[in-house]
Parts: sequence; C-alpha cells; structure tokens
Amino acid sequence: MRLTLKVVPGSSRDHVVGRLGDAIKVRVSAPPEKGRANRAVASLLAAFFDLEPAAVRIVAGGAASRKIVELEGADPAAVSARIDSL
Repeated sequence: MRLTLKVVPGSSRDHVVGRLGDAIKVRVSAPPEKGRANRAVASLLAAFFDLEPAAVRIVAGGAASRKIVELEGADPAAVSARIDSL
C-alpha cells in the first residue's frame, strides 16, 4: 500500500496530523538533513500503523516535503480507519 505524505520537519514533536487534501500530514522533530527526517518519518509511521520498521519505505520524494511511502503488508482498511480516527 502506498500513501502520499506532506512532511513538516523540525516540529516540536513527532506526530501524524491527519488528512491534508490528497495527502497525510506528518510532523517530525528531526531536521531535514542527512536523511534524519526521512528516518523519523519511517519510524513514526511504523509505530502509528503497528508495522515493523522495515515495512515502511520512502519510494519517492526523498529530498522533498511531499513523499510517497510504501507500507508493506499493511491492511488498507486498517490504515484508512487509523487515519480517519485522527
């Protein structure tokens, strides 16, 4: 399953905000340098969707604020329900 994200690095805390148009808005405290924010996004999503960290992969937008992530083995209905619960 793939999700489009709008990532805001350098926030006060790591959290999934909710839907923002066709994307999911995510805030991470890590700075956008040397892949730190990307690693924080992957860790946050793994915890949020109850997945193994290796199951979350950024497949597009590694250096941009809009990213596409792949959630390997995720149930689309469960992911949608979890996002809707925000």
